[in-house]
Amino acid sequence: MEILILGGTAWVGREFSRQALARGHRVTCLARGESGEVAEGADLVVADRRDPAAYDGLTGRDWDAVVELSWQPGFARAALAALGGRAAHWTYVSSVSAYASHGPLDADESAELLPATQLDEVGPAQYGEAKVACEEASAAAVDDRLLVVRPGLIGGPGDHTGRSGAWAARAAREPEAPLLVPASQGVGTQFVDVRDLAAWLLDCAERRTTGTYNAVGPVVPLGEWIALSREIGGHTGPVVEADDDWLLDRKVVQAMGPESLALWVADPDWAGFSARNDAAARAAGLGHRPRERLLADTLRWEREEGLSRPRRAGLSGERERELLEALG
Repeated sequence: MEILILGGTAWVGREFSRQALARGHRVTCLARGESGEVAEGADLVVADRRDPAAYDGLTGRDWDAVVELSWQPGFARAALAALGGRAAHWTYVSSVSAYASHGPLDADESAELLPATQLDEVGPAQYGEAKVACEEASAAAVDDRLLVVRPGLIGGPGDHTGRSGAWAARAAREPEAPLLVPASQGVGTQFVDVRDLAAWLLDCAERRTTGTYNAVGPVVPLGEWIALSREIGGHTGPVVEADDDWLLDRKVVQAMGPESLALWVADPDWAGFSARNDAAARAAGLGHRPRERLLADTLRWEREEGLSRPRRAGLSGERERELLEALG
């Protein structure tokens, strides 16, 4: 197949490219090339998508499959106008952030969406509204050839958000030191491994699968995720629990971001973010490697990056010790 990736130099796009090339397909990536290199064997067409001439380098070419990764509506609309009529299959990688509510558990693809932004470019605060706008633009242009995929948290080797590897990396960094955990550990975690997601997107492109799917992983309670991370990371020290209110009073960040208690969610309005229904995607062939393998592979990558590096998710050793001292 002739495959075009709008993006392709960052994590998900590069993994998709790598697997497509391994299957013998030809891959072209259109990107500025600033997020990294394309997979070995892929062609890079350098373009700034704010430029009206961004797609001139693709003029006259037909595509068996196009994969769009952007969340800026103006980019999506311009690509659809330039390329939509020359693509046999179009995948838009959206997000569960497109949903209006994250409280209900087991919500499926019929759940209400946020209102679409009318702007061409937005900031991170309107990420979900922008994804909805891109979905709507894609449906208007290529509806009968369109696959809309809504991943939740994506994990595995290369996860620079730090979320999927945070607990295993912490366990391995100080295996005998006390480990601070939230007392409430029933909230779900729901990672789709980047390698499984890319393989399924490629399967769908080859089969020309259409429709809308939550591309999310199996739900694992946070307590089980932490226990498995301790096992993978070799943690044998004591586990110290802190109540939600105590953590919130000390302004411990929830879920993600620097100095966060990774994946912990105390806000009931977010209880369903990582507990969405994945039945449709599983029926369409999305499979998941064991969580043990996901964590072990991610920890290997974490070690290569440096277990003590500044993180985008997870407490630093200094902050954790400070909280443990306060807890007594």
